[in-house]
Amino acid sequence: MKKKILITLSIILILCVGGFGFYVNDYYHAQTNALEILKHQEVKQVNSNLITLTPQKTSDVGIIFYPGAKVENTAYLPLLEQLEKKGYNCYLVNMPFKMAIFNKNAANKIIDKYSNIKHWYLCGHSMGGAMASSYVSKNKDKVDGLILLGSYIYGDVSDQDTLTIYGSLNTSVKKKIDYKKNIVVIQGGNHANFGNYGHQKGDAKATISRKSQQNQTINAIDQFIKKRLNYDTTLVK
Repeated sequence: MKKKILITLSIILILCVGGFGFYVNDYYHAQTNALEILKHQEVKQVNSNLITLTPQKTSDVGIIFYPGAKVENTAYLPLLEQLEKKGYNCYLVNMPFKMAIFNKNAANKIIDKYSNIKHWYLCGHSMGGAMASSYVSKNKDKVDGLILLGSYIYGDVSDQDTLTIYGSLNTSVKKKIDYKKNIVVIQGGNHANFGNYGHQKGDAKATISRKSQQNQTINAIDQFIKKRLNYDTTLVK
């Protein structure tokens, strides 16, 4: 009898592990134009868990980015490259199993390693935004602000210190927002077009281009950070 129970439990365990493996390996891949950015001079693959984008002129402002769930991190390189061109150091995290829930404290190692950065902002898309928000709620002394894309505040974080950006067609996010400050709604935008990974299941079809959605996102982030730092037109020293 015990032997049969052990065999049954072993089969259940194998099925669970196999099912989880299939789930996490079925993810959204970065499009070719995003992968091409890996070849650019300002982009560095530090290790398997981190890609950095460094502006030509010295800056003490850094943006750590948490990708959305089951999305290849490199899908966000087009967005981050535009932020780098605005003068921001960008740090793109590769999450375990491509889900930020498994390493929401990834920012700690980055902040510790890059001591030249004096002003940190944590940015995340979808689940990545939720985990970024959770991190900031417990580490307010380490970061200057939070930036959410297709996400909303999760945990004890002030909307005064948070920029929330979402597409007008992403109604599920709109329903969850119960605060008023620093909210940017991109008209005609959807959930997936913050990254370059194609259509996301269940997402509305955007009525504006991906480029337009990302450009508006970049401008909103740039204005938010500059206002908080009281900079006029540049972040470089």
